[in-house]
Amino acid sequence: MTTPQPQPAPHPKPAKSRLLHDGRDMFWSIAPLVVACVVLAGLLGMCSFQAGGPGPGPVPSHDAAAALRADADALDVPIRLPALPEGWQSNSGSRKGIEGGRVDPATGQPGRAVSSTVGYLAPSGMYVSLTQSNADEDKLVGSLNPDVLPTGVVDVDGVRWVVYEGSDDDGDPAEPVWTTRLDAAGGPAQIALTGAATTEEFRTLASATQTASPLPAG
Repeated sequence: MTTPQPQPAPHPKPAKSRLLHDGRDMFWSIAPLVVACVVLAGLLGMCSFQAGGPGPGPVPSHDAAAALRADADALDVPIRLPALPEGWQSNSGSRKGIEGGRVDPATGQPGRAVSSTVGYLAPSGMYVSLTQSNADEDKLVGSLNPDVLPTGVVDVDGVRWVVYEGSDDDGDPAEPVWTTRLDAAGGPAQIALTGAATTEEFRTLASATQTASPLPAG
């Protein structure tokens, strides 16, 4: 009787070389990269580059006449509307209180003051604000910039404006404050100008304010 001989175990088929793979593997490998490149190219095509940086945006508009008339009705302060020449644009406005901002002449006691502020862009493109208040001079100036001190006087068509100047914590010049007190039948008002506008633009706003009559209240 013949003893059967064991059959040799089959050898595993050699792995197919990566070089011999068909093009489907390579396609699926680079497809995501191609899609990403297409998307990125589309996004870049939607953008534009400005060597000088972003351009200036539109200037906010503020109805100074309406705001100041409303302040004249609401505040116990003679409010003036300056008639400014062409090239001036009002862009902001606000009201605020100044605690201990005034001494009551009847009682001699400190009381709360109020103020009305309108901001303008002057023809130079720089900002300057007009604040009208029943506060005392030092309290009003301190509420605008506590780092300035009186350094001189400017005469604007016969009206004396006190100039406050100083520097900030970094030693850079602070924006100046010009202030004066204007009398009227309804009482006095402390006026203050501050901002980065030119000296001539400060003079223009000062002159337009001091020659304006107080708006009717109520």
